[in-house]
Amino acid sequence: MKYVFPSLNFWKNQAVFGISLIIVLSLVGLGIIHPSLLDKYSGLVHEYIIETFGWGYLISALVFLVFSIWFAFSKYGKIRLGKDNEKPQYSYFGWFSMLFAAGMGIGMIFWGVAEPMSHYLNPPEYLAGQSDAAAKFAMKYGFFHWGLHPWAVYITMSLAIAYFSFRRGMPPLISSCFYPLIGEKIYGVVGYGIDVLAVFATVFGIVTSLGLGAMQITTGLGEVFDFAPGLQAQVAVIAVVTVLFMISSMTGLDKGIQILSKTNIMLAIILLVFMLLVGPTAYIFNVFTNTMADYLSGLFNMSLSTNPFQGYAWTQSWTIFYWAWWIAWSPFVGLFVASISRGRTIREFILGALFVPTLLTFLWFSVFGGAAFYLEMQEGAEIAKAVSEDVSVGMFRLYAHYPLSGLLTMITVLLLGVFFVTSADSATFVLSMMTSGGSLYPSAAKKITWGILVSSTAVILLYSGGLEALQKMAIAAALPFTVIMLFLCRSLIKGLRYEFKFNPSVTLNQDKQQT
Repeated sequence: MKYVFPSLNFWKNQAVFGISLIIVLSLVGLGIIHPSLLDKYSGLVHEYIIETFGWGYLISALVFLVFSIWFAFSKYGKIRLGKDNEKPQYSYFGWFSMLFAAGMGIGMIFWGVAEPMSHYLNPPEYLAGQSDAAAKFAMKYGFFHWGLHPWAVYITMSLAIAYFSFRRGMPPLISSCFYPLIGEKIYGVVGYGIDVLAVFATVFGIVTSLGLGAMQITTGLGEVFDFAPGLQAQVAVIAVVTVLFMISSMTGLDKGIQILSKTNIMLAIILLVFMLLVGPTAYIFNVFTNTMADYLSGLFNMSLSTNPFQGYAWTQSWTIFYWAWWIAWSPFVGLFVASISRGRTIREFILGALFVPTLLTFLWFSVFGGAAFYLEMQEGAEIAKAVSEDVSVGMFRLYAHYPLSGLLTMITVLLLGVFFVTSADSATFVLSMMTSGGSLYPSAAKKITWGILVSSTAVILLYSGGLEALQKMAIAAALPFTVIMLFLCRSLIKGLRYEFKFNPSVTLNQDKQQT
């Protein structure tokens, strides 16, 4: 078998851009003119997929986790994502900061208090709400939903892209990863279909995140400055974020995203340490230790529990929804993570991306979720009730019981804003790259086009009420992507076996570098 990587010509590059733009504008137009119609049909598709294929998401996510761990410790772990002597482009701190900012930083801020409180108040029907068992369950599933599985999904996608791009010299596109399976067809309809689907999921994912995030930022500002957050404030927030992420996007990965990501991770660590020291420290460490034990001992069971007899609706609403959401996000995060991971070995890449962000997330949930549980169960603070009425207020209700609550709220709003800028910045870069034939240096015109399209769509759909419908469309795209990712695993193994078979010097070179 001999690989030949023909270059894409100009018109082929523009095909993905043009087709994606038409599909996105058509669905956004429907969301503006008939939001109820879009909501109805997207809801039907979403409900059918979750109801019929939910079990498939659980099995697939476990497959991706096992695949990632096996790969890290296999003989392929020594292979470098780049040339044999290539060094990583970014320091560990810069790399971890960007991983976190693009992967799930903003979600962690949003759900750190809200998710444990939601599970505590409304657990599956086989548990009594607001009980000790519900509290234990809430923390364990908070760890589960934000732990190893999401990162395994991202790693599977980004590892394949990084290997075929930096090691084998192909364009950094998802379609490129299928060359060992379908050969030249990646440059035809099949390849275009994969890349268009990736653009589709990325645009709608970032639009809904931008819209929903603007709502939380205005809620936080409303808490400090005592005003009722409304559409005008949300539009103003999106406008400011847009200007900032467009400026960041123009400066490129080496400056904009990296600087913002480092700043944000420092702010997050300061907030984390402050809450740990000022809050019930021993109680928080007890929550962390106990939940870690529950998580590790129940990992396999949780991975495959669909709860068909009792609690099925809860599993659909939370676990299956999350798994579909992580898979829908994987094209965006996968491409971005691949682009910042050049020069690392497969083992270093997998172990770093799998365990470091996961550990930080566990600490975050333990500190903020644990502090909320202390107030809720020991002092009757009723944070869970406030979250059930408005999920965006969880963090701010927690701060109300601590000194410097106004300052903490402002730091959190700043953190949310910067995470938004980095997420939107990363998404603009990835969208431009995907619609430029995989160019790591897409034109400024394309960055501006996607940046303005994403922001204006978020504003329009906040006004018309079509944001949730668009989120359901993005999740619907997760179903074909699940199948795509399973074949991606097969394609990656085939590509690596080919390298080991026809280029045995790889093993020797890698061994020499480690001695």
